[in-house]
Amino acid sequence: MSEYVLELKGITKIFPGVKALNNVQFQLKPGEVHALMGENGAGKSTFIKVITGVHKAEEGEMFLNGKKVEFRGPKDAQMAGIAAVYQHPTSYPHLTVAENIFMGHEIIKNKIIQWKAMNTEANKLLAQLDADFDATEEMGTLSVAQQQMVEIAKAMSTNAKIIILDEPTAALTRSESEKLYTLVDKLKSEGVSIIFISHRFEDMYRLASRVTVFRDSQYIGTYDVNEITNADLIKAMVGREITDLFPKPEIQPGEEILKVEKLSRTGYFKDISFEVRAGEILGLTGLVGAGRTEVVEAVCGITRADFGKIYLEGKEVHIKQPSDAMEKGIILLPEDRQKEGLIMSWGLGRNVTLPTISKYAKGGMNDEKTERDLAKKLLEEVDTKAVDIFQPASSLSGGNQQKVVVAKALSQEMKVVIMDEPTKGVDVGAKAEIYGIMGELAKKGYAIILISSEMPEILGMADRIIVMCNGRKTGELGREEATQEKILELAMEKGAAK
Repeated sequence: MSEYVLELKGITKIFPGVKALNNVQFQLKPGEVHALMGENGAGKSTFIKVITGVHKAEEGEMFLNGKKVEFRGPKDAQMAGIAAVYQHPTSYPHLTVAENIFMGHEIIKNKIIQWKAMNTEANKLLAQLDADFDATEEMGTLSVAQQQMVEIAKAMSTNAKIIILDEPTAALTRSESEKLYTLVDKLKSEGVSIIFISHRFEDMYRLASRVTVFRDSQYIGTYDVNEITNADLIKAMVGREITDLFPKPEIQPGEEILKVEKLSRTGYFKDISFEVRAGEILGLTGLVGAGRTEVVEAVCGITRADFGKIYLEGKEVHIKQPSDAMEKGIILLPEDRQKEGLIMSWGLGRNVTLPTISKYAKGGMNDEKTERDLAKKLLEEVDTKAVDIFQPASSLSGGNQQKVVVAKALSQEMKVVIMDEPTKGVDVGAKAEIYGIMGELAKKGYAIILISSEMPEILGMADRIIVMCNGRKTGELGREEATQEKILELAMEKGAAK
């Protein structure tokens, strides 16, 4: 009997002009949670597609329980007990949960689909996962976390013994992530082996016993999680030391730029007050449903507050829509950069200059050279890694997409930059670069509001921290006094009513 349930040796995958995997290896033990980490472009996704039969490697061997296997397609991998759950659930929103779970392997008797049996079996799988929804519900009505649960149930319905979870926590809140951790622990206890791909160190420490690192399409090493330091893991992933992951510049905050006074919106938040000064990074944090994003959306005119006042440089302002906020110098970089921050099919340059396009109109014609020159300058300023400004936004990594969103903000005369989960779904190297950009903006005198669910990020970058719970402000902490324990205590404040 082999020590490993899955083993890959010398895997090389070549696309035209690109070696996507170069002699990589991997071993997975029975009942193990094994983390796979690396920067965007390291080869993780290609590797997973080799395991699941989507791609065929040019070189190398794969073994299941010690026996050599060759998959001709995804169906072979599924039959062998391998399933993948991707970051963005590949579901059919208008079909039921049961229909999604049994898609492609429906329960059929006498050439008739057995709907009742499928619903019953689906509910059994959901019960194993402690799901709080029914198999007959429409997929599109579920949250992202619930949809991921359906994807895991789908994997279980094929009797998968190896489940690959690709960035499963990237779109989840802290409490949803905790539910996923519990679910993974349960699968592990039942003998399922799991490959867990993530950019988040907390995922690895919470779940995995070993971690394998890829960099630039190559295998770097496999380490015991409890024996490798953060610094050594980062160095393995990016190929260099990041001596200061949070390059927070020491800046004496200047004049008050933005002041929010008793802002309220019925059913969302109540009596929220805070101020932010020039050169200051104000952290805004809390658990799911705290109301952080809703507050800044009201400040920016995306939604309308019922009560409260907003002051900009000491003068009360009335912001009815986002264009009003931008005209006054307030901009929100949204959490979902792909849906709300960028037009993914457009080139980078046109994305950057979109908010200020009217500046380049001369006699009814667009001054494209001036527009291109500015876009190029701003993209270089935030160190965007791209071929040229005509490259579509969809072709960039998450970190570089976020840099384009920042460049777009810099194309205007801004005073307040609000960043909602700016490092969500990006790798550690890109995170350090985004924090560096944030620090440079603070140096230039921008007032910055950082909304984040990641505790190290808030503690590492914020000068002051506002904590919210159930739509209420439950506390404010200075940089020196803030700790993870104090923030969590305020974030779970029992007395904060909706």
